[in-house]
Amino acid sequence: MTPERPLRLLVLCTHNSARSQMAEGWLRHHAREAGVALEVLSAGTEKTRVKPEAVTVMREVGIDLSGHTSKTLFELPDPWHFDVVLTVCDSANEACPAYPARTRRLHVAFPDPSGEPLARWRAVRDAVGEMSRALVAALSRGALPTEAELLPPARTAREG
Repeated sequence: MTPERPLRLLVLCTHNSARSQMAEGWLRHHAREAGVALEVLSAGTEKTRVKPEAVTVMREVGIDLSGHTSKTLFELPDPWHFDVVLTVCDSANEACPAYPARTRRLHVAFPDPSGEPLARWRAVRDAVGEMSRALVAALSRGALPTEAELLPPARTAREG
């Protein structure tokens, strides 16, 4: 991160329809609150649509995703120059392209809430929110956390 430009962070998921959209919203929210210069974009390995459930549960916490659209990496400005690439599903992690520029990759997978009741969407939203808070807190100290540091405590104990 340099004073001339904010750190660029890409959140990557398979369809850019739920988890990556929620992470983008949370990361922007936490960065704004912490005063961290962070440019956050999200994309998918495939393009679909932003799921209405994602918009609904994020609206419940005051974050508006209604203007978000699903997009692929190739639709983003300067897609090969991100300081950090965060994958939030295992499929995207496996399909994540090799970046020609220097980048730091982080992977923290969250379950896909698609087809589940809103309670499941809220649980995923909250887990993504906690991970996002931890990531922004580390960035505010000038550090990039490890993947293990981004896992919620209960998840770390459960999943090893």
